[in-house]
Amino acid sequence: MDITKDFHKLSAAGLLISLGVIFGDIGTSPLYVFKAIIGTSVITSNLIYGGLSCIFWTLTLQTTVKYVLITLRADNKGEGGILSLFSLVKRKAKWLIFPAMIGAAALMADGMITPPITVSSAIEGLKIYNKNLPTVPIVIGIISLLFIIQRFGTSVVGKVFGPIMFVWFSMMGVLGFVYLIEYPEVLRALNPYYAVHILVNYPNAWLILGAVFLCTTGAEALYSDLGHCGKANVRISWIYVKICLLVNYFGQGVWLLQHQGAFLNDQNPFFLLMPNWFLTPGIIIATIAAVVASQAMISGSFTLVAEGVRLNIWPKVKINYPSNQKGQLYVPSVNLLLWLGCMLVILVFKESRNMEAAYGLAINMTFLATTILMAAYLMKKHTPRYLIFLFLMVYLIIEFSFLIGNAAKITHGGWLTLLLAGLLFGVMLCWWWARKVKNNFVRYVDIEGYYPILSELTEDETVPRFASQLVYLTSANFRSEIESKIVYSILQKKPKRADVYWLVHVDVTDEPYTNEYKVDHLIKGKLIRIDFRLGFRVEQRISLLFRKVVEELVKNNEVEITSRYKTLQKYNMVGDFRFVVLEKVVSRSNNLKFTQRLVVDIYNLLKNFSLSEERGFGLDSSFVTIERVPLVISGTKEINIERVYWE
Repeated sequence: MDITKDFHKLSAAGLLISLGVIFGDIGTSPLYVFKAIIGTSVITSNLIYGGLSCIFWTLTLQTTVKYVLITLRADNKGEGGILSLFSLVKRKAKWLIFPAMIGAAALMADGMITPPITVSSAIEGLKIYNKNLPTVPIVIGIISLLFIIQRFGTSVVGKVFGPIMFVWFSMMGVLGFVYLIEYPEVLRALNPYYAVHILVNYPNAWLILGAVFLCTTGAEALYSDLGHCGKANVRISWIYVKICLLVNYFGQGVWLLQHQGAFLNDQNPFFLLMPNWFLTPGIIIATIAAVVASQAMISGSFTLVAEGVRLNIWPKVKINYPSNQKGQLYVPSVNLLLWLGCMLVILVFKESRNMEAAYGLAINMTFLATTILMAAYLMKKHTPRYLIFLFLMVYLIIEFSFLIGNAAKITHGGWLTLLLAGLLFGVMLCWWWARKVKNNFVRYVDIEGYYPILSELTEDETVPRFASQLVYLTSANFRSEIESKIVYSILQKKPKRADVYWLVHVDVTDEPYTNEYKVDHLIKGKLIRIDFRLGFRVEQRISLLFRKVVEELVKNNEVEITSRYKTLQKYNMVGDFRFVVLEKVVSRSNNLKFTQRLVVDIYNLLKNFSLSEERGFGLDSSFVTIERVPLVISGTKEINIERVYWE
């Protein structure tokens, strides 16, 4: 049962859930944004007003306008995220797969740095008590515990996320408001003049732009987690979140104005807003909020990989479903991958100030990818061309400007996030490309020509019965076709007699939760094809789905599955079912082009770490026969050999 469905309509419960699930990442940005903007520079009014103005207009243009008002319109049956958006537009142009993969890889890489920077920023608040406190072991312990509990599901924890984040945002708002009422003149920073002035005149303007970008890094999560609570709840709750964020930022600005001419000396202005008596509870609340933000990124990565598997851009991996809640899933391999990435980030950078120098570079690529895919979506919806051009011009300029600002981070640690994103993109690209190469060598034949021989084979008692019900998974999209290798498997490799032959085809739809099937009786009672249409977020449990379909066909008297063995037939026993999975192997790959050979070799390497075909489709291995089928690249015509006769 989908317990989140009721929260898609505007409601108090939906608003509370959106606070907990959607805004974790962007909601913890005040922990490190102003600290990154000031850095080692002396505190000046120009820097403060310019920074505040940049923050306000970034949150307004990038988060509010682009994501909350425009991108949330591109929901796929209530679901969001870069791969959901790609599913909506992939028929528009084949090349759109590349920005989709780049954006997805960058989003996963971001998931490896978000937990370390948010948790580190919160825990480092303890340094107010002890400057020499070793925070790295504490951060490692908290993040490791977070990854350990993933296997148990987060539905129970998720129920308390909303109230926790409501306390967090309210706390930020109150802390900032106390300072804001002392010096309301700071609101002059709302004037875009200050943003333009600092970007034009400040000597390290690009570094400031890279730091400002951190205030909007969680914007993609607004879209990715849309399915949890619906766009109405996201849009309304964003009003409260944005107000609390801005009030806190402006409160930090007032505190900094009171300390002009000084240096931060690694102090965090967020914690300096707190009165001494509130420091301990404030740090505890900040740490819990950081864990919530980390959880949102981890859950988002699980969903991203599950979608990638079904869209054939990620190796088939084991996916567990700890609860019945829609969207609740756990991917053990990705959990380990993210944990290793987080540990690497912590051990390389150690402190949040070093992570700030690397953070934002990867997610900037996701923003650009979303802009490109969103433009394709607007074209699909027949939006006037001048509006599409305006959208592209505005956001490509903004996001390329941020990219230039973030490029300065490459030498300061950004190389690590780029490396992680590059490796993840390489996995996606090679998996997708190698499957394309293999599919080019799959040959299809007209199945009608084999109707007579298949009909006779079912009755030929000179051929041992291989199974009562023999099931093949086919990639043929049309009912009139079948892979030549399936025909070869049934008729030639080892003739396989069965009472009924079944062909099962799975079509992954562009919609998230499609769950349909169609039945074609190709040879009545002897050859049946079932086409499943499953959404890209639906678990492909083919064994259970097939059994359900067969039960319905038996109930409708469309098929007979009683065993034909005389003894078993006498007692009305159901015949045995046997699945045959053809594992396609590229042979003689030396005849491929260099790039094709390279991606096929990487694909074969990745297959060692991925699920087998039968486990990937949820088949019971005790009822499966695996046949390795060579895809021969070059035929015998290309071989020159001369026959001679010896005396």
